[in-house]
Amino acid sequence: MKARTSNQDRGFSLVELMVAMAVGLILTAAATQLFNSGMNATMLVTEQAEMQQNVRAALNLVARDVSMAGSGLPSGGLDLPYGVGAVSSFYGCNQTPTCYLTSDKYPTGTVGSTTVSNYMYGLIPGPLNGMQSGGPATIVATGAAADSITTIYVDYSFPLSQYTIALDPSGTFITATAPATPPAGFPAIVSPTGIVLGDEIMLTNNNGSAVGEVTGVTAAGTGGKITFANADPLKINQTGAASGSILSTLAGGGTIQANRILAISYFVQVPAVGTPRLMRQVNGQTPVPVADNIIGMNFTYDMCDSVTVTATCAGVSNPIGSGFSPNQIHKVNIKMMGQAVLSTSNKSKSMALVTSVSTRNLSYTNRY
Repeated sequence: MKARTSNQDRGFSLVELMVAMAVGLILTAAATQLFNSGMNATMLVTEQAEMQQNVRAALNLVARDVSMAGSGLPSGGLDLPYGVGAVSSFYGCNQTPTCYLTSDKYPTGTVGSTTVSNYMYGLIPGPLNGMQSGGPATIVATGAAADSITTIYVDYSFPLSQYTIALDPSGTFITATAPATPPAGFPAIVSPTGIVLGDEIMLTNNNGSAVGEVTGVTAAGTGGKITFANADPLKINQTGAASGSILSTLAGGGTIQANRILAISYFVQVPAVGTPRLMRQVNGQTPVPVADNIIGMNFTYDMCDSVTVTATCAGVSNPIGSGFSPNQIHKVNIKMMGQAVLSTSNKSKSMALVTSVSTRNLSYTNRY
């Protein structure tokens, strides 16, 4: 007998195989696309979070220093060396000296209703002066220049005021003697938190206050000798100036109290390789980066109060150029912008944060 053949064991036909492969490829492509979208979303959220953290950290740091502007300084600020034999003093420079701001001299001339010469205010606005000197004039991402700001206040973290200070008759150095029984943890003059080259020291007695830039420090126990030699990088030590120097101001004025002050400038650096970043420069030190991917920093200032009520007293970008004094500033409005470039494309995300800070040590007011 002839056996019958069965078709039940036959394989896939070519058409069926091609259909199955097509369906499989579609499902694989869909899964790959879903995975890729998830990865991109994760990366985007991560970069946005990092960008927000950078911008917020930068904003908070600037706001903190602005809120301290003028703290511990004489009311209205103080004179630096001026008159016969004096030259302009600088801020925003290190010990090289390399100066990081195009306009880096203390105000001189008519400021508000007062004429000053080489004057240290607690806050110095820098409209369109926030791009590092020698670098690009604008930020590529925005096509605009950043502002700078310089705040000056007493550094209460180091207890220099608790030392006994003796001024040499030459006006070029002081000796600092620590208390006979200093408290536990009392820092020495030469210590990790102590006095270093480029620091600025404010000396005060019955005659007034004067500032010197530290050009040398020698330890003697917990105290020591702090030198203010002429020809310092910031041009603050000028014993030959007719007025405003340590020698001309303090001589014969009795007991001296010393405090370290902080002159802090913020500006934007655009490095040859890398993204724009916010820089913080203190006294005569080299600036350090404090936030990456900062593509904008702008300030406006409010002078309005119950007495000054005009259409032009709020949101002023250039107070000195508009006829105001920095001592009239009641509030600083800060706008900080950051950018994040997606790693997988040329696309970018940017964001801006704004805040306002009352300058309680300049012209604080709670009535408008």
